[in-house]
Amino acid sequence: MNRSSRLLVACLVLLTVVAAPAAAVSVADSDVPEEAEVGSQVSATVTLDELYKNPQLESWTLQGETNLTDVTWTVTSYDQTGSKLDQQSADGTNMSVDVAAEDDVNEVKVKVTGTVPKVDNYSYDPAQQFLLMSLTQARDGGSSTELKTWRAHHYTEESASAREALDSAATAVDSANSQQAEKTFDNAVSAYNNANGPEDFELATELGNEAQSQADSAKQSDETMQLALYAVGGLLVVGVLVGGVLWYRSQQDSYDKLG
Repeated sequence: MNRSSRLLVACLVLLTVVAAPAAAVSVADSDVPEEAEVGSQVSATVTLDELYKNPQLESWTLQGETNLTDVTWTVTSYDQTGSKLDQQSADGTNMSVDVAAEDDVNEVKVKVTGTVPKVDNYSYDPAQQFLLMSLTQARDGGSSTELKTWRAHHYTEESASAREALDSAATAVDSANSQQAEKTFDNAVSAYNNANGPEDFELATELGNEAQSQADSAKQSDETMQLALYAVGGLLVVGVLVGGVLWYRSQQDSYDKLG
């Protein structure tokens, strides 16, 4: 490798290092539900460490946001030995807590508790979600970095029942070759996506069950037709064999008469 080549490689390495995104605060642990029923109370807990690295900071502000209602935030700080230093609580969809190295804060645990909000717009695929928790690192000067966001699927008893019917129908429709079943399934999904009340989910469920029935019937018809083709093929083979035997015997009889 000549000098110019070595220089080029060195420049590329330098550019790679400069361009590589710096790792921010680390999420050491999390206990976050993936789904919850509308109106139920849920909690999500996240533990943060590596609080002052990338970028190197002595202090910053932890901000939280959620779409839960009747919300309570609990933020607990720990030192390097794991001993609790402080605990703060706040109500509301947003919270803000200062994090400082001079206070010996080495780890922060954030817990949000609240009621799952109603669904504004239903969606079968992807499933509708709400903002469970979003954490942001805010720094002096106004700049900020989103640490992580957690979303969860929320549902009602009626929407969950309809989704179960649609899931079963989807499996059946995928394994069958039926345009009628596919069209009915699309109508079921449309009813789900545009649902405004229990009666719409009942319609989605009925259409989903109908699509599954159509798919099952189409699949059964295909299997019956395939069996019939196998049977016809078998009869043809038998016919050919019998014909061959009869022809052979007739030839033998002819030879015997000639002899």
